[in-house]
This record gives sequence, structure tokens and C-alpha cells, in this order.
Amino acid sequence: MNKLRKGDSVIVITGRDKGKRGTVTRRVDDDHLLVDGVNMVKKHVKPNPMKGITGGVIDKAMPIHQSNVAIFNGATGKADRVGIKLLDNGDKVRIYKSSGEQIKA
Repeated sequence: MNKLRKGDSVIVITGRDKGKRGTVTRRVDDDHLLVDGVNMVKKHVKPNPMKGITGGVIDKAMPIHQSNVAIFNGATGKADRVGIKLLDNGDKVRIYKSSGEQIKA
């Protein structure tokens, strides 16, 4: 079970974008996430008239390692760690480590 999933609100805890918040757009692989508005780079694009693409410099979000982000706890307004709890019926749910409260999926 992945501790960070698509749609989670996360905050960057280290690196160039420290303190920025965003939503996980997708998981690139087991270790990397694509977060909107975080780790933006400038990419030079050649024009392609067959595809209707004009050339120029665009901003592009690059993947960030999941160890550099933490889930954002709206109740406390801070970054939090994620734990996994086994319910009585056998389901696994994600919880905030600070409060033990279940993370809404």
C-alpha cells in the first residue's frame, strides 16, 4: 500500500521548492511523484506543424522523490507522517501519525 496517492495534498519538506504545497497528479514509479506547481523547469520545444505545436519555452513539472514531500494535514495545518492501520474487518486504512485520524481517500 502506497502511503502517498494520486489526489493527496502534499507539502515539500526539502529542496528548492521547500514549503510549497500541491496535489499529487500521478505516480511516475514506486519512488517518484508528479506534483502540480512543484519542481517546475523550463523546456525548450521545437515547433512541429504536423502536430500543431508552436515552438518556444514552456514550464513543465518534473517528478520529485516521495521522500522530499510529506502529506499535508488540514486539521493541524502542518506536514504529517502516514501510518497504516488494520481495521477489525481486515481493511487497511491510512492514518495521520500525529492524531491517529483516518485520511480521507
